[in-house]
Amino acid sequence: MNPTIKPEADPPAGSKAGPQPGQGPAAIARRVMRQADRAALATAQRDAGGWPYPSLVLTALDHDASPLLLISDLADHTANIKADPRAGLLFDGTGGLAEPLTGPRVSVLGRMEVTEDPRHRARFLARHESAGFYAGFADFTVWRMVVERAHLVAGFGRIHWITAGDLLYQLSDTETLALREPDVVEHMNEDHADAVELYATVLLGQPGGGWKLTGVDPEGCDLRLGGRTARLDFERPVADAEAARMELVRLVRKARTGSNETKA
Repeated sequence: MNPTIKPEADPPAGSKAGPQPGQGPAAIARRVMRQADRAALATAQRDAGGWPYPSLVLTALDHDASPLLLISDLADHTANIKADPRAGLLFDGTGGLAEPLTGPRVSVLGRMEVTEDPRHRARFLARHESAGFYAGFADFTVWRMVVERAHLVAGFGRIHWITAGDLLYQLSDTETLALREPDVVEHMNEDHADAVELYATVLLGQPGGGWKLTGVDPEGCDLRLGGRTARLDFERPVADAEAARMELVRLVRKARTGSNETKA
């Protein structure tokens, strides 16, 4: 069941991660989260009387937008969540803004739990290819946040608490897309690398250089080039691989039209 929420106003000029016309708080929050590849993690320091302990972590999101982390048992934040699984993640969507406080950011609260689902590990490593160097070490484990609620600040005076039921994206048969996601990503990168490059350069205004698709979820797809990431939203939600294929085809047609217009 998708949330029904009052539409938001237009985003601040130049805000790539900012609210889009017609989006409600939950959709804005998910967009900020899906665009980010890192977050500030807050845990309760186990040996310091529960004082807040902030740290930086790399993140990926499951198809429903549940945060995924790959962290070491040797890290303080991991020891903290083993003692107290409650945690917070701050996703920052204000990068590049002249006035950061006018941009969106999302604090997500929940409880961390270990996940043995191989799809979660695969999704994280697709998002962070360099993490493959240490992902096989015995002390590294994938954790999933069981979201309880989130707090969105979308700019001055635009503040919302969001329940987990509204924040997390729910779509019937979304598992169908999740299971086929690796095939879709591999096919696009191996057989349609030119299309992926057009997504980044024409539709998202990024510099060229060999972009790769790293993930496809019901609301859009993730791209990466070295240390740069980009998020391309779908015009409409997709529930399976065929619907994703049709949307990716539509987007590349749009990109090629835009590219031809630019050359003209």
